[in-house]
Amino acid sequence: MRPDDLPRRLTKGLAELYTLHGDETLLVLEAAQQIRDAARAAGYSEREVLTVEPGFAWSSLEMLGNSFSLFSDKKLIELRITTGKPGVDGGKAIEAYCQRLPPDTITLVTCPRLDKTGQNSKWFQALSAKGEVLEAKNIEHRQLPEWIAARLARQQQKLAPEALQFLADRVEGNLLAAFQEIQKLALLHPAGEISVSDLQASVANVARYDVFQLGAALLTGDATRFARMLAGLRAEGEAPHLVLWSLAEEIRTLYRLGLGKQRGTPTAQLFKELRIWGEKQKLVEPALARVKAAQLKTALAHAALIDQMNKGIGKGEVWDELMVMCLPLLRKK
Repeated sequence: MRPDDLPRRLTKGLAELYTLHGDETLLVLEAAQQIRDAARAAGYSEREVLTVEPGFAWSSLEMLGNSFSLFSDKKLIELRITTGKPGVDGGKAIEAYCQRLPPDTITLVTCPRLDKTGQNSKWFQALSAKGEVLEAKNIEHRQLPEWIAARLARQQQKLAPEALQFLADRVEGNLLAAFQEIQKLALLHPAGEISVSDLQASVANVARYDVFQLGAALLTGDATRFARMLAGLRAEGEAPHLVLWSLAEEIRTLYRLGLGKQRGTPTAQLFKELRIWGEKQKLVEPALARVKAAQLKTALAHAALIDQMNKGIGKGEVWDELMVMCLPLLRKK
């Protein structure tokens, strides 16, 4: 389930086991707190926390599950797997625990984002089979204004669409900062609509970007956002060779996709061959319709020159050349 589904599910009753994981730490933390609050309200007054770290004894999970309190007949056990990788012993311990979940106990397991391998592991499948699984996926840039609007509505405030976009641009990639800015607006301004000028005066620029978000911005063709993200990565000290690799991969994938379509290869087959998954499938088709094969070839040739600059061969400023390389591929306003 998604984080938004959890409150409704909790009103229907508590499950014996919950597993929370995902990219958005804030949403995982909020979901965990909602489960704690619901458990406390239902009489689960005792709480035990196990944090998996070097030297952790997995036998303590079994011992805790088999222990009974003299003062409380209902218990919440939290298992925090901070790396998302319990190891062989941990995996077996989790599988065994799931086979005999302790009575009068709610178990809450939290992990960072798990990849396909992690989600297909036996221990995760055991957790999935016995309880509820919540995945806190990234809030994408296009989803952020709606997410902010919903959070503002909780505190009886709202922003005009252009103000929402302004705030989203300032906190992109940093959902915790977005949460803090929204809370700050509740302290600084009364209920109702907040003007753009008031918003600009109170909001800090706390956006964080990564090279993979930059590739998505290139595919969408938003020149303003792309330039802002590239400048942000430069200011944060990101390695330019990593940025070049990410952008070149996106350009090369588009070029190969175009060639495959020219040959009449089915799109689904091309997506599989080129490893184009999820949201990216929705981005590449419009991008391919916007750019020409000659532009992609020119950009790849430019990428080879920038690679030489990264290695100390040739003259030029790498960051400026990255912008020059991508400008022809961005949407014209």
